[in-house]
Amino acid sequence: MKLLFKQRFFSWLDSYDIYDQSGSTVYTVEGKLSWGHRLHILNSRGEHIATVKQTIFAFMPRFEIYEGERYLGSVCRRFNLFTPRYEIDFNGWEISGDFMEWDYRITNSAGRLVATVSKELFNFTDTYVIDTVSDGDALYALMFTLAIDAEKCSRD
Repeated sequence: MKLLFKQRFFSWLDSYDIYDQSGSTVYTVEGKLSWGHRLHILNSRGEHIATVKQTIFAFMPRFEIYEGERYLGSVCRRFNLFTPRYEIDFNGWEISGDFMEWDYRITNSAGRLVATVSKELFNFTDTYVIDTVSDGDALYALMFTLAIDAEKCSRD
């Protein structure tokens, strides 16, 4: 399943629209006013289904992932000089990216590809393509993409 993750141009808080391959809105992401990033994911009917929340008092940036109210895991940036390194605490997933942090891969503990994420260049707002092997992993891949994008925005 391919998702197009596109940040809204005019927005005070983080907000994104997530489209499927046919151009239909699958998810909407709304930033909430809080200490650190707090992103609520809504389905196409406007129902809250998931949250990505930054942990404030952490040495390295850390984001917790919730489906509904149920804690699923986290993503944390690890210190590294040359390439981005993130630790994912979810289903044995691992993430690796390029130097510019625009393209990365999510794999499972067996090394099999779960999703690829690539940033489209030459857009006015952040735009990513998330390509998942299994449709059931699309929401989870989206949540990790949101967390990594929020971490990069905090750093910049």
